[in-house]
Amino acid sequence: MNTLLIYMLKVAAYIAAFYLVYIIALSRDTSYGRNRAFILLSLSSALVFPFFNLNTVQPAEIPFFGKMLSEVLVTNTSGKLSFRLIENPLQLISSIYLIGVIVFSLKLLIDLGNLFLLVLMKRSAGTRIIKFSDFHTAGFSALGYIFINSGLNEAESEEIIKHEQNHIRKHHFLDIIFVEIIKILQWFNPMIHLFDRSLRAIHEYQADNELLNSGIPIIQYQRLLLNQVFKSKAFNLTNSFSNPSLIKKRMLMMTRKRTSAIAGLKLLSVLPATLIVFLVISAFREMPVTKSTQITEENPGSPPPPPPPPAVVENDQIIDEIPETPFVVVEQMPEFPGGDVELLKFIAQNTVYPEFAKNNHIMGRVIVRFCVTSKGGISQVSVLKGVSPELDAEALRVVSTLPSFKPGKQNGKDVPVWYMVPISFELK
Repeated sequence: MNTLLIYMLKVAAYIAAFYLVYIIALSRDTSYGRNRAFILLSLSSALVFPFFNLNTVQPAEIPFFGKMLSEVLVTNTSGKLSFRLIENPLQLISSIYLIGVIVFSLKLLIDLGNLFLLVLMKRSAGTRIIKFSDFHTAGFSALGYIFINSGLNEAESEEIIKHEQNHIRKHHFLDIIFVEIIKILQWFNPMIHLFDRSLRAIHEYQADNELLNSGIPIIQYQRLLLNQVFKSKAFNLTNSFSNPSLIKKRMLMMTRKRTSAIAGLKLLSVLPATLIVFLVISAFREMPVTKSTQITEENPGSPPPPPPPPAVVENDQIIDEIPETPFVVVEQMPEFPGGDVELLKFIAQNTVYPEFAKNNHIMGRVIVRFCVTSKGGISQVSVLKGVSPELDAEALRVVSTLPSFKPGKQNGKDVPVWYMVPISFELK
């Protein structure tokens, strides 16, 4: 789940960069086909680009400590050891994200189901025009059908049908479905909702432009738009003719001077924006802990001494070896046998409350950092936040005895990864 969330955050970063380029450089242009292609290609690229990273020579130094596990609470009541596992906030974030995905997926399915039901109930043989009276809109198009309000007169119906036929010819409904699918995955990202609104506006501009090019006077067409301005309730999955939020913009775009071909050079502005996001993601993807801060009650914020590198014995001589820089987040995190719950149970069940600490009523929260090596072992165990020598030593001891993990992977290669676990000692 962590890998999916990281991927979605990268996608969100690219979508935000592309939308800023669009709104600053392109949104006022009348090159509707180009703008439509830009939005669709931007969203497609945002889904693909996170799979590519640049191996930076010197990754960014980030004061992160590693994957934060749920807190383990160790108590001693009536001489018996007990424990409980406290939920990790990341699990709550993952649950909220999945709930959002489910809600937006159901919404899409319901809207599609309603459209299919309307087609089955109202369609007539030999025509793809469906008359309705149940919605407060002049007309809309979806699924290759044109839906027209039965209360319109013949002249109004004819012009709106021509408008909606332009939507169908240009396959605008497929654009909407594509964006709706991305909205399911990126529901938390406001930029995808703004992109959706911009794309729907471009659809209307394109359909209006095609209709005006066919010879309909601008004044007559604008009068038709104004007559329908308050009739706006329709399906979210459709191109609605009488969307009041777009009427003013559509009327302005009809009279705007056509954008020159040279204005297409503004598309080049997407290159630096893409490059910036690409370099930032590449620099942060490894997230090595090159600097950290040890927090103690006596001297909060004081930097800890660097952990000593492991010693390697060769020909009866000790040779120092500099370990690989551990990652904080990787594409595939290490796996403990049975998962994180079993990992926390192991720590809780194997922790012994020190007698000296019990006798002197010493309690507190010890935060231990450790590295899961590229071979799955445990190394570089240290205390980030200590309480007392006795509690610190017990926390270090139990973490050092952890069984082997399945190593984490980055770009298909086994890599070391930082972990962090809080162990709270409490007497009752």
